[in-house]
Amino acid sequence: MEQRLLGKDSDGISVSALGLGCMGMSGMYGPSDRVESIATLHAALDAGVTLLDTGDFYGMGHNEMLIGEALRASSKRDKAIVSVKFGALRDPAGGWSGYDSRPKAVKNFLAQSLVRLGLDHIDIYRPSRLDPDVPIEDTIGTIAEMVQAGYVRHIGLSEMGSETIRRAASVHPIVDLQIEYSLISRGIEDNILATCRSLGIGITAYGVLSRGLISGHWQKDSLKGATDFRGHSPRFQGENVDRNLALVDALRKIADEKRVSVAQIAIAWVAAQGKDIVPLVGARRRDRLTEALGSLDVKFTPADLAAIERAVPKGAAAGDRYAAYQMAQLDSERN
Repeated sequence: MEQRLLGKDSDGISVSALGLGCMGMSGMYGPSDRVESIATLHAALDAGVTLLDTGDFYGMGHNEMLIGEALRASSKRDKAIVSVKFGALRDPAGGWSGYDSRPKAVKNFLAQSLVRLGLDHIDIYRPSRLDPDVPIEDTIGTIAEMVQAGYVRHIGLSEMGSETIRRAASVHPIVDLQIEYSLISRGIEDNILATCRSLGIGITAYGVLSRGLISGHWQKDSLKGATDFRGHSPRFQGENVDRNLALVDALRKIADEKRVSVAQIAIAWVAAQGKDIVPLVGARRRDRLTEALGSLDVKFTPADLAAIERAVPKGAAAGDRYAAYQMAQLDSERN
């Protein structure tokens, strides 16, 4: 497994070239299978995938407990690099009610995550979004205290804009920015990617298959009920989904010519955008994981990349990547 460095040589962390995003194992995309989820986590570790990404609010802590259970039963436990997002607030009905990144809240969230995961430290700890009521310097400063205390190894960010990234990095080294990046979500190319590179900050790219939309597997009747996030996503609604699936059909022609899958093309394209970028794949089944791992063998010629750009040009997606109220909470969309 190829390794990629997140952060600078002096204070960065080396991770597998492909990471596993675990959110879908806790109901965010409809019902999931606990046994298959754990088997997928074990298969990923056995294949050399070291980076496991989660959030303390995925399934109200379920995701962390699932990862903890899988790690306890894995011979590769010591190889795992666990990345945790915190700060999103939820209610008993599963609704979302804002963010809390106050210093005392940071320590509280961290303490609970350590217990659920069964770990004595978290490798990369990050606020899930910018809390508009708390200066980012206060949040990062508190995590830096936890680094000094040994409870956290590295600090990351999620969906932050360039100004916030610079302010955070002035307090403590930042190893990576986690942000949506795919063939149909390329906003970071305007400014944020250059900011991160100027500061030596890596990118962990989630949504590389746009929540399955450009995987080549998703169909219009694939939504899995009220708990499926995609039921509220503009890209999966009405005429938008038809226009977006037309992009997938164009991409499929290229995949067929290279004798690979659409998903492998999409994942490999993200990985090809720089050695400082690590795609996070949301596989929750072993067959999907195997397919994603196959993307590591996909190589592009300049002609391939030009064909992909023609098939899915920047800005071609129909619909925003989140509902309007969620887009308003994204600092990354403001600068």
